[in-house]
Amino acid sequence: AIAAGGYHFLALSSSGMVTAWGDNLSGQCAVPTSLSNVIAIAGGTYHSMALRDNGTVSAWGQNFYGDINVPPGLSNVVSIAAGSGHSLALGSNGLVTAWGFNGNGQTTIPSGLSNVVAIGAGANHSLALKSDSTVVAWGLNSSGQASVPPGLSNVVSIAGGSSHSMALKIDGTLAAWGDNLYGQTNVPAGLSNVIAIACGG
Repeated sequence: AIAAGGYHFLALSSSGMVTAWGDNLSGQCAVPTSLSNVIAIAGGTYHSMALRDNGTVSAWGQNFYGDINVPPGLSNVVSIAAGSGHSLALGSNGLVTAWGFNGNGQTTIPSGLSNVVAIGAGANHSLALKSDSTVVAWGLNSSGQASVPPGLSNVVSIAGGSSHSMALKIDGTLAAWGDNLYGQTNVPAGLSNVIAIACGG
């Protein structure tokens, strides 16, 4: 697996070890020496996250907003995501845990949110994909990045960019919403058979 943060990169090897390179001003590339048995990675703007095979999470790098303060006792995690200054974890029970910067409500989990099967983080907004293939978003909505298009369904994957969001549908087509200053939500006409997505700045 690979992941990109704001100015750094992460790679996960088949041995469960993590390698990081790029900007290390906040220690985001200083992988803990004891870290092993990793099954997933995520990069925030200035912090990094790793999910171990025992369902626990490690985080390192910038901690201005508690970005890397993994909640005590957090366990049974199956997925992780990192925003600009916040972090998300999805438990095996379908519930989301969030911590770090909450200046735009990005770590305030919507009341009643459950049955989540995937999570995504934009710079200052958060996304959740539910088992019914619908999407929930919260946090900064200055460009409509947290305004999920009405009727969006049959979603199998989600991704958050700096100020836009994307969803991959079961038929291999895409939906995108939010900031479009550079055409980032202009899905190319005729694009189909997509199997994976990612968002940049």
